Amino acid sequence: MKNRGIMFALLALVTSPVCAATFSGAPRILDGNTIEIDKTNVRLSGIEAPETDQICLDAKGRKWACGVAARDELIKHSNGRTWDCHTQRVDEYRRALGNCFIEGENVNVWMVRSGWALSAAPSHAVYELAASTAHTGLWSGAFIAPWDWPRRNKGTIIVGAWSVPIDAQEVLLGSVLLSEPPSPECLIKGTVERSGERIYHLPGQASYELIDMTKKRSERWFCSEAEAEATGWRKAVR
Repeated sequence: MKNRGIMFALLALVTSPVCAATFSGAPRILDGNTIEIDKTNVRLSGIEAPETDQICLDAKGRKWACGVAARDELIKHSNGRTWDCHTQRVDEYRRALGNCFIEGENVNVWMVRSGWALSAAPSHAVYELAASTAHTGLWSGAFIAPWDWPRRNKGTIIVGAWSVPIDAQEVLLGSVLLSEPPSPECLIKGTVERSGERIYHLPGQASYELIDMTKKRSERWFCSEAEAEATGWRKAVR
């Protein structure tokens, strides 16, 4: 019985998704949450940045592609420098979860402190407070929390600067947001099948023009195939 227990323990250790590792190099930044480094997708833990299809309102109540902006600000901050990422486990999409550093600076913290991500860990809450007080990044206007964006509805709370436009919810929930890509570079269409399978469609594929992006809230735009595949989407067959 004891040997059997040891056998199962060893098997669990070998197949466990929990794995501590360190990855170093200049990453490819897929969005404000996810990078590809040393051929591994790494998800910055303890933060929630907007996905690239997310739209926010600026200080004057105008729509802007805040998800693309968050990614681009991270690219600008990285500036081709080497990252060191320390991971402990993987998430449901098999991305390694952990903290990343650029020349000793914690990138996860930088994203929250600069207002390009929200805190998803108690240790980062003080940086979110500083960003919201200074009205930096997303906090310069009004937005939907990144974790609420994919499931947004009429009950979704709008957060942001001290003065949120009275029509903010109506604007940020409108189907027109889905009808056009958030950026000219983000032309990949993502759809969810009845089976729950998530499929992305490239311009030029036979199915692409048939998809009306305003039909279902679960549909979204992607800027690259790597971004889509990093979060569990599969390329359409045709």
